[in-house]
Amino acid sequence: MHHTQQLRHLLAGDEVVQAPGVYDGLSALLVEQQEFSAAFLSGACIAFSRFGRPDMGLISASEVSDTVAVIRERTELPLIVDMDTGFGNALNVQRTVRTFERAGASALQMEDQVMPKRCGHMAGKQVISSVEMVGKIKAAVDARANSDTVIIARTDALGVNGFEDALERAEMYREAGADALFIEAPSSIEQMQKIGQMFGQQLPLVHNLVEGGNSPVPSSNELAELHYKIALYPAALLHAFVPQAQSLLAHIKQQGQTQSWPKPMVDLSYINDLVGAPELLAQGKQYQHDS
Repeated sequence: MHHTQQLRHLLAGDEVVQAPGVYDGLSALLVEQQEFSAAFLSGACIAFSRFGRPDMGLISASEVSDTVAVIRERTELPLIVDMDTGFGNALNVQRTVRTFERAGASALQMEDQVMPKRCGHMAGKQVISSVEMVGKIKAAVDARANSDTVIIARTDALGVNGFEDALERAEMYREAGADALFIEAPSSIEQMQKIGQMFGQQLPLVHNLVEGGNSPVPSSNELAELHYKIALYPAALLHAFVPQAQSLLAHIKQQGQTQSWPKPMVDLSYINDLVGAPELLAQGKQYQHDS
């Protein structure tokens, strides 16, 4: 089954789809090996991991597309891809959709922020008009080559214009043809209940379980009860990696070695086995010829 069909099948099921954030081939492989059913490519995590920069619209469409292609070459796991604002107007959105689809995206998440955007949990963000966003959603739907590619419409209006405006926008985005909705940063269970009541029976709802994002719910278990369908953990791997890396580097600086570091580490042999070196070596033997 194609990865887009896999995602559609998951969204039609009864379980909440847990999608950890990935940012390269190794992180995607780790998610797949833990038998998650989908992964989320966060633009923020590309900025953090590849460029050491904040999520403030500094990453280009081609840089995201390249990352999608790297991940897709390594796994057939359904991949939800953050395409920020679509990287421009409706025509830019169409090119972005085509490019990301070719690279291997299963779903494309587009938000209604002003370009350049910033992290949905940062102060100072702004949103475009709902009418302009409706046009961009329609452009995205028209541009996709595969009708199974999921178009996720995200609104950041709640933190800018208030809850009622966010609900109105979500309804407009649904009518424009979005396959799923993401109302970013609800501040209370009551807001999430109302979102679930209004939209949860009509199309899949997305929620962000990012550390430091102050989600009203702690886990995907509660999301199911609120009629949400997709739980994103966009930066969990990086948020765990950073303190471990800082601790290890401080140890190396002081001790000059890693043997006495008290926390778990793998070795080179383990990494090679993890990423499939034995399988590749065995595969390569069939192309060797006797001299």
